[in-house]
Amino acid sequence: MKVAPSLLSCDFAKMGEEIVRVDKAGADLIHLDVMDGHFVPNLTIGPAIVKAVRPYTTLPFDVHLMIDYPLDYIDAFADAGADIITFHLESMSDPQTTIEKIKSRGVKPGVVIKPGTPADVVYPYLEKVDMVLVMTVEPGFGGQAFMEDMMPKVTAIKAEIQKRGLDVLVEADGGISEATAAIASKAGVDVCVSGTGIFKAKDAAEAIRILKNA
Repeated sequence: MKVAPSLLSCDFAKMGEEIVRVDKAGADLIHLDVMDGHFVPNLTIGPAIVKAVRPYTTLPFDVHLMIDYPLDYIDAFADAGADIITFHLESMSDPQTTIEKIKSRGVKPGVVIKPGTPADVVYPYLEKVDMVLVMTVEPGFGGQAFMEDMMPKVTAIKAEIQKRGLDVLVEADGGISEATAAIASKAGVDVCVSGTGIFKAKDAAEAIRILKNA
């Protein structure tokens, strides 16, 4: 399983150093949570921050847009250095248009669903994306408890991807730690996002190693 530390749980005063730390500790991607205070009840970072921290690593930037109108911000995040842009199918932007816009910028597109959204909502887009992100908490804040009842959704999406012979990664985000990583891996998760479990660990490298080997 690949590991994407979520910067939502890092020390924001030392964000560049925190990225270097988890890069050296064995991270596969860097997960950046973008929230607008409307789609979710929190505000985090924008394109200027993404651009500012881009020079600190060559790892792919996995940018998760939790915003009402992701289509309006694709250019800004592509310019800032995003390698993957995932957006919510519950947002106000047309999914097909948003996917096409992301691809037009040479960035990999992905779709995201909240816990209350059924798995089959992503099926029409599987041929068009590189990643499907299943939220295993309600999006908005870090440090929440893992929702194990989301795992059948992961398994269903993974089965559909395999049935169609596609090369699409399934990512899970929310409450993934040493205690829950094996459950996620068994369900079919390819990439786990972990914030608190890595940034608050005594040894980030050991935390990442455990997640990878779950």
